[in-house]
Amino acid sequence: MLLDTERIAYEQVHGRVSSGALLQLVIEHEQFAWLHRISSLVVQIDEMLSADEPVSLENIQNLLTNTRTLLTPSEVGNGFARKYYNALQREPGVVLAHAEVSKLLASNE
Repeated sequence: MLLDTERIAYEQVHGRVSSGALLQLVIEHEQFAWLHRISSLVVQIDEMLSADEPVSLENIQNLLTNTRTLLTPSEVGNGFARKYYNALQREPGVVLAHAEVSKLLASNE
C-alpha cells in the first residue's frame, strides 16, 4: 500500500516504471528510503516466525512496542512519521490499512 502510494508520486514526476525498475528504485532511490523501516519490520517478523527456537514473550512485546512507535504518524515528526502522515492524508487505502493494524496492535496491549 505505501509502496503503491510512493510509486504513484514518483511516476507523476518521472513517468511510468517497470516492476524491475521499481525494485531498483526502492533499493537505491532516496524517495523510497523511508520505506526501508517498514521492510526491516517485515524482515524481523519473518525471522521471528521462521526461527527454530520459540519466540520469547519479551521479544514479542518489544516487536509490538516498536511497531506501535513506527506506525505513529506525525505531521512534524521524523522522516518516517511525517511521510507516513502524508500517506494517510493522500490515500484512503492507507487509512484503512492503518486502522486495521492499529486495531490489532491495540488488542495486544
